[in-house]
Amino acid sequence: MDISANSSNRSRSVIAVDPALAITDVMNLLAKALAHQGPALNFTDDEITEVDSHICLIVATTGSSGAKKSVALTSAALLASTRASLEFLHALPGQTWALLLPIHHIAGINVLIRSLELGTTPVDLRNADKYPITDFSAVVPTQIYRALNGDVDLLAHLKSAQSVLVGGAKLDEVLLSQALDAGISIVRTYGMSETSGGCIYEGTPLKGVDLRISDTGLIEISGSVLASGYIGNDELWSQLCDGQWFTTPDRGEIAGDGTLKVLGRADDVYVTGGEKVSLVQVDEILSQAFPSHQWSSIAVEDAQWGQRLVIAVGGADHPALDQINNELATRIGSFAKAKQLLAFDQLPTIGIGKIDRVQIKEKAEEIHNG
Repeated sequence: MDISANSSNRSRSVIAVDPALAITDVMNLLAKALAHQGPALNFTDDEITEVDSHICLIVATTGSSGAKKSVALTSAALLASTRASLEFLHALPGQTWALLLPIHHIAGINVLIRSLELGTTPVDLRNADKYPITDFSAVVPTQIYRALNGDVDLLAHLKSAQSVLVGGAKLDEVLLSQALDAGISIVRTYGMSETSGGCIYEGTPLKGVDLRISDTGLIEISGSVLASGYIGNDELWSQLCDGQWFTTPDRGEIAGDGTLKVLGRADDVYVTGGEKVSLVQVDEILSQAFPSHQWSSIAVEDAQWGQRLVIAVGGADHPALDQINNELATRIGSFAKAKQLLAFDQLPTIGIGKIDRVQIKEKAEEIHNG
């Protein structure tokens, strides 16, 4: 089905949702859109006035290293995601969610829809300095890091919740261990805008979701939560979705216990000096060796090496490049040594809290080129 913004098959009006709109107003619009009693909702920056009648909501992806896309979602997909999530969490009518994520991203929107399904209004904590108790929260790893490194009010809030969904980016094992030790009931989620948000919890697909690994090692997802396509880019959608299975950009494997293990993005392996290095492995090693700091590694084109490893670190009193390289050489090999170190007070992020690799790369190239 063609859902292009230029489609002649348009029959549902669209209104843009201002992120600054009061939550009660957004909830009212969302309830009507889900019930097909109002216009479809556009949470992107694109100007979209009409879509096909089955589309309920349009949300932008939050890719940290690629172009954004406008994802079209139906009421059926969004409600399937919501109900499967609430069933997994054993949520009951009347229970409350905390809203700690932007509402123009699928994870924040999902908090609103789950609240509608439970008959409650989420507690809006997006700009709060006090954090009341709620039954459930949804956060990104950056917020877990902040809670464990000085934000005692946020930590208390997360500890009090029945469950805390963590998604949007990989939660490394060190941070996970620290969070569990602190008493936070973590539920790790995997998914994306194209799957109506998180659809695999703790490595297990939610009800109505199927999972497999492609011949090339990529995670593929099928089921009732899948989006209908990309607005204005049917060709790209057809490349990624065959009508039943959506191919993600992430590598994965099925562990011995049947759960999914996400290995990282397909493009996270780079070649330097003829040797392959995994950026995910680099980040994990540094997080284990220096757990009080934030880490993100990227590969940048380099005339001498093919690609050079750049390490970005967030936090004060960070280790020197020599210390970092000693750790990488010991764990991986001398070929894995970083060629550049960038220091930030906090690592730059986009939208929902994903590390902004584009900004890190631009800074690395600017400094390298003098």
